[in-house]
Amino acid sequence: MKSVTFNPSTNQFEYHATTAATPPLQANDVLVEVEACALNPVDAKIIDWKGMVGTEMNAHWVVGLDVCGRIKALGAAVKGWKVGDRVLYHGNMFRPHGGLASLAVHDADTLLSVADEIQAHIAAAMPCAGWTAWRALVDKLKVNAQDRLLVIGGSGGVGSFAVQIAKNVLQCPQVIAVCSTSNIAFVKSLGADVVIDYRKEDILERVKALTDGEGVTKAFDTIGGDNDVVAANALAFDGEMLELVDVVRPQDYDQPFQRGMSFHQLALGAGHGFGDRGKASIITAGQGFMAAYMRGQIRLPQVKVIPLSVAPLHLQAFHDKKTVGKVVVDMKL
Repeated sequence: MKSVTFNPSTNQFEYHATTAATPPLQANDVLVEVEACALNPVDAKIIDWKGMVGTEMNAHWVVGLDVCGRIKALGAAVKGWKVGDRVLYHGNMFRPHGGLASLAVHDADTLLSVADEIQAHIAAAMPCAGWTAWRALVDKLKVNAQDRLLVIGGSGGVGSFAVQIAKNVLQCPQVIAVCSTSNIAFVKSLGADVVIDYRKEDILERVKALTDGEGVTKAFDTIGGDNDVVAANALAFDGEMLELVDVVRPQDYDQPFQRGMSFHQLALGAGHGFGDRGKASIITAGQGFMAAYMRGQIRLPQVKVIPLSVAPLHLQAFHDKKTVGKVVVDMKL
């Protein structure tokens, strides 16, 4: 079995071409023959959060969360699925048999059926970024046709989907996106009404000018750093923001109490650890996103397809923040 593992002792991602034992299944697991697995920044962050797993993590820990493939075997308690079903899922980073391998293991409760006509590398490119954007705008911020939305990081994986969902699915009348100079045309092509170049413009001043001094009703920060402060301070009275990368810090915002700010946090994969309610949050986001994609309301950015053997190099580049765009492993290459 081919695989890419993470060694917690060396902090290295390693490719293995040798045959390994078939991963074991728990009662509610399925064994998936992987067709494609996307790479995401969160995959590389195992270097930073490995301590949360504890001593269970070893040099055989297979990474990879966003998987498209076919069910090869069922655990004893699995219902509603059969061998041969084509599935898509966002994996649990705290389990050892991820998608960067010939065979992967996943909880049957968070599987999504995927049509044969959707190419594997396209399907695998959806979950982490796309479903996160869906949860942020649909479940958390509840963006609607009366909103003014600010998306910080409009050209990134999550942000580029957020712009499309806000405009094409939720009919938000004013979507203001923030990105760098080189990505302005791309973000406009996604449907953003206004794109602010953070390298050349003051974001808060521009937002105030665009909203007659009131601010936006909702803001979504996908970047982190000090951008949560920008998102919060761009809000109108009773505005809402979602911080994706870190924990909100109201003490650093301008009059959060007086201005009636509301704050949201989101970690898509965290749902795996919170019972039926948590699992449902993942699968309903996937179903909503897939339906919008099939209706033509969402398009995917250009996807770079690579063989498994070079995945370690790309994962390290993600950790070093040297990768741009969507990268997906095709297991047939």
